[in-house]
Amino acid sequence: MSIYKLHYFNFRGRGELARLVFAAAGQTFEDIRYERNEWPSNKSKMPLGQMPVLEFNGTQLPQSITVARFLAKQFQLAGKDNLEQAKVDAVVDTIADLIVKYSPARWEPDETKKKELLKKFFAEDLDKHLQDLDVLRKLYGDGGPFFVGNHLTLADLYFYNTGQNLLQMDENSLNNYPWLKQNREEVEKQPKIAEYIKNRPDMPY
Repeated sequence: MSIYKLHYFNFRGRGELARLVFAAAGQTFEDIRYERNEWPSNKSKMPLGQMPVLEFNGTQLPQSITVARFLAKQFQLAGKDNLEQAKVDAVVDTIADLIVKYSPARWEPDETKKKELLKKFFAEDLDKHLQDLDVLRKLYGDGGPFFVGNHLTLADLYFYNTGQNLLQMDENSLNNYPWLKQNREEVEKQPKIAEYIKNRPDMPY
């Protein structure tokens, strides 16, 4: 039997997408969580000195999106054929663009500057990225509640997790995009995902 070990900090962050893929697939894995004070003594054990890292049959894989895409392919959540995979990848990369845009504001240590950056992001930047996602779901979603085809994929799991971050920063951030809100609700309704969310540690990020 294949053995999966996921190394990441004891919060959602960049490791949560892989955990959601495992949950959606009903796949058991070793969820190795590090507290911040444990990281310095373990950093040298990781290929690039960063996490998350997935261990699969003795091979270490870094990079959160690489890990998530590999797992999605393993568990048939990456798209049914090469074209569907490309559609899923297009949505995933568009979500990644959104994260790159809000991350500096979200993690700004100076509270005054953080408020200014977040205000600018929500006023000037967010709408464009949500519009892009709305365009792709119309192109690829076959009129259903999922981004690609009529089935759950990595794209939906990624937006579910990213949407949680947006809603934590501004509870009204998705109000103008009812389909995106519905998409998150559909993901949350999946029995294995619902069970995972119910039982996962309550982390602020």
